[in-house]
Amino acid sequence: QAVFNLLIPDHAADAFSPPQLSEPSPWDVLVEWLLGGLSHWDAEHFLFISEHGYLYEHNCAFLPLYPLSLWAVARGVLWPLQRLLRLRSRLLLSAALLNSLFSVLGAAALYELGRVVLRRRRVAFLAALLFSLSPASVFMAAAYSESMFAFLAFSAMWQLEKGQSWLSGLLFSLASGARANGLINAGFFLYSCSKHFALQLQVGSGSMRKLLPLWRQVLSLVSSAALMSAGIFLPFALFQYYAYVRFCGPGTSLDHTIPEPLLQLAQDKGYHPAAMDGAKPPWCSQRVPVVYSYVQDIYWNVGFLRYFELRQIPNFLLALPVTLLVSWAAWTYISTNPRHCLTLGLERSKSEEEGKPRDGFCCPAAFVYVVHATALLAFGFSCMHVQVLTRFLGSSSPILYWFSAHLLQEHEPLLWSAGTDNPPPGKSVLGKSPGSCGKGTPDNPVVRLLQNWRLITHLSKSILGFFLCYWLLGLILHCNFLPWT
Repeated sequence: QAVFNLLIPDHAADAFSPPQLSEPSPWDVLVEWLLGGLSHWDAEHFLFISEHGYLYEHNCAFLPLYPLSLWAVARGVLWPLQRLLRLRSRLLLSAALLNSLFSVLGAAALYELGRVVLRRRRVAFLAALLFSLSPASVFMAAAYSESMFAFLAFSAMWQLEKGQSWLSGLLFSLASGARANGLINAGFFLYSCSKHFALQLQVGSGSMRKLLPLWRQVLSLVSSAALMSAGIFLPFALFQYYAYVRFCGPGTSLDHTIPEPLLQLAQDKGYHPAAMDGAKPPWCSQRVPVVYSYVQDIYWNVGFLRYFELRQIPNFLLALPVTLLVSWAAWTYISTNPRHCLTLGLERSKSEEEGKPRDGFCCPAAFVYVVHATALLAFGFSCMHVQVLTRFLGSSSPILYWFSAHLLQEHEPLLWSAGTDNPPPGKSVLGKSPGSCGKGTPDNPVVRLLQNWRLITHLSKSILGFFLCYWLLGLILHCNFLPWT
């Protein structure tokens, strides 16, 4: 991104670009030269919030966990650099460091989740590698909350699969403090409770003794589901309350503490600073004052079918690959498991009764993840700026990576000779010993496919081509203020 940012001049985009209040040192110039491409578009909001707080009304579209993390690292871990770097540069450096860490941890969490759900180590490993080459990679590296959210969401899903409900709830709650679509993750808890209850009924259907305390089981499941769901919604609700107090409370003459350049920016662009004397924003008088939905509606024109315009066709084309992949994944799962889908996965199958459920992408345990990805796709396609679907799904759902890995594993002969999914001790997933790094052929399946590009199938070329092209185009376009996903 540093090379592309240097070679290609920035596009004059109508994006949020607040003035810097202090003169940069030579070290600040160096950090900006190396990492400046990671501070564009919405990244500027996160950096601004970390430095100045929620000063403008439209900043409230960005939830606080990620900016707080940047602030903590910049003023804590990087505090010794304050003599060399101004706060803005330390925040940018914090974003690069944190997102690198979250991306690695997210890949590891996705691998562990895949091992538990799919029960195929090789497919789980390949999916984690594809996540590391995600078509949304530029947003995993830039000062966006995607990498943090992916790590928290995948870790929470993994812990829930392991039966660690309270730890999973904590991670899901943190995820909802990073991105608003984390609220839908409450569905994982509701489904888990419903499935547990349904299977209990089926197992104990012949025993009147077990059915007697049925009301106790129902009460326990309902209360635990409600408690966990409330915990997931709590960070979002607290932030809405904070915004209400800050923007709808009595004026505190905050305009005297806002730096003049930022006040001038508000006047020039029509931004609404917090706690200024005068008329309150319209959303303050709503029965349920939610600033998030108001900002998305007024500032970004987000709403049902609002993006369905002829001039948005290029953006729909940008979202086409991920839309096709996730739709194909849903169709494959439904056509393979029609009865399982019709019963919402609440009926115990014969294979499960025998203790040998199907493994792989079409396994029963993957049902809730397919539903989750399909719901996100339907909502994003109909209600959001459609070009963000790639990073929206790439940071929220494992299905994009699981299904791509499934297609590669099932249809690419070059991967068939890699051994079994459960290799003997001392062997890696792909049949090489763990200590064989750098000796002979690399045991990374993605590298193997890329090295044998001419030999792989057209399907493999299409999948890897999508991942690689979006990985590269994201760096070129996003880092130079050009329109991207």
